[in-house]
Amino acid sequence: MDTRTIVFRLALATVLGGILGFEREVNGQNAGLRTHMIVALGSCCFTLASIFTEVRLGEGVLPEGTQTDISRIASQVVVGIGFLGAGVILRQGGTVTGLTTAANLWLTASVGMTSGMGFYAAAGGTVGLALLSLVALRPVERAILRYRVKHGRTPMPPFDD
Repeated sequence: MDTRTIVFRLALATVLGGILGFEREVNGQNAGLRTHMIVALGSCCFTLASIFTEVRLGEGVLPEGTQTDISRIASQVVVGIGFLGAGVILRQGGTVTGLTTAANLWLTASVGMTSGMGFYAAAGGTVGLALLSLVALRPVERAILRYRVKHGRTPMPPFDD
């Protein structure tokens, strides 16, 4: 993998993470633009490091007996991001907030990983579909909540934008 490919993948992960973070920032969430950019960039970097190690092993550059498994780093990114996401989930009385932001951080890590793997269509498609669910479905969610309140099915909770 040449230097331009590495830099492109890192930049793509950062930009796509920034797009998801921008939506959170506009809605005043604690984990916003910079957090999402760093999550995507970090997961991309971990992915590139695991790919690099696999390639170096295949070239015989690493010491004999060295074992690599690209999926191990990916699984640790998924687990590690859970701790970061848990930090944005708050309980206030009977209401839980931050779930959407935590899920968005988790998704942003996947965007960074797919960018690092060179799976550009999946990275871009994931961001597009995530924005659809975050932005375009917000009015639908609010309409459903108003209907539930009007018909006595639930108290009006604060919106977890």
